[in-house]
Amino acid sequence: MHRISSVPGHPPQLEEAMKALTLAAGISCVALALSSGAATAETPVLTVLTYDSFISEWGPGPAVEKAFEASCGCDLRFVAAGDGAALLARLQLEGVASETDVVLGLDTGLTAAAAATGLFAPHGQPAATALPVAYDDPLFLPYDWGWFAFVYDKARLPAPPTSFADLAASGVKIVIQDPRSSTPGLGLLLWVKAAHGDKAGEVWAGLADNIVTVTPGWSEAYGLFLEGEADMVLSYTTSPAYHRLAEGDDSKDWAPFAEGHYLQVEVSAKLAATDQPALADAFLAFTQSAEFQALIPETNWMYPAGDVPLPEGFETARPATSLLMTADEAAAARSAALAEWQAALAQ
Repeated sequence: MHRISSVPGHPPQLEEAMKALTLAAGISCVALALSSGAATAETPVLTVLTYDSFISEWGPGPAVEKAFEASCGCDLRFVAAGDGAALLARLQLEGVASETDVVLGLDTGLTAAAAATGLFAPHGQPAATALPVAYDDPLFLPYDWGWFAFVYDKARLPAPPTSFADLAASGVKIVIQDPRSSTPGLGLLLWVKAAHGDKAGEVWAGLADNIVTVTPGWSEAYGLFLEGEADMVLSYTTSPAYHRLAEGDDSKDWAPFAEGHYLQVEVSAKLAATDQPALADAFLAFTQSAEFQALIPETNWMYPAGDVPLPEGFETARPATSLLMTADEAAAARSAALAEWQAALAQ
């Protein structure tokens, strides 16, 4: 190998000057890169764990992210983990090592189990003002609510069932969600248990042959219903509003059940191990703002937990009777209700 000691055609002094300039330029580039990296590192990141539909293209997530980042000076990052009940399972698995700062999407069927983990810190916010029931929990902060219901297509099913007994006696095919991974699925278990108590197992035995399939989450079940795979789907009384307002389609409705309808209150919470406690508090406060709450009816298609007006045509009726177990009652009933469900579906 030949060592070149100087650049041909250039005197040694000029070569040394060129080397010095090159070295200085290299040092400047490194300094600039380090400075840029430091600036990026200074932007705090808030990680919010939530369910798939919340951060879908049509869900509230994109608008919430834009609005919060406009005031927080941070990078708000949503992480999806399936449906609502899967959120708690993930946090239980990760424990204090979780990178999650805030979870959004648990409900009152899960809050007792969530509190028992010791993973959550008080939110410090006032109680939500627009719920149909009194609710004030130091760890879990409501951001929306609604009633579970079976949704159907009025053209395909002109005379829907009007109770669980009526449904079981019919040939109507339904799609439901798994209560182990989905909050609507768990809500259905609690709905049957709250309405029928010790006879819940008999109700499930009667419904078993109506069930086409059980999906991991709400999105999969609703998609199957829209594809015509079932006559009805477990969803919400507010689901038809999406079709009416977003699609101009009045073909969907929910079936009022004589037993009443189970109420869902969805909540968010701060992880005690968060390394961004101030940002987490700011985000929880933001979920109670008029800006956030106004997004809920026409993106999450639920009732807002704050005092904001509903869009015209959002609701056509409300259930005559509401059913809701306390958090402790739901926790106590969950295992037995799940066993009844599993036994019926295993037949």
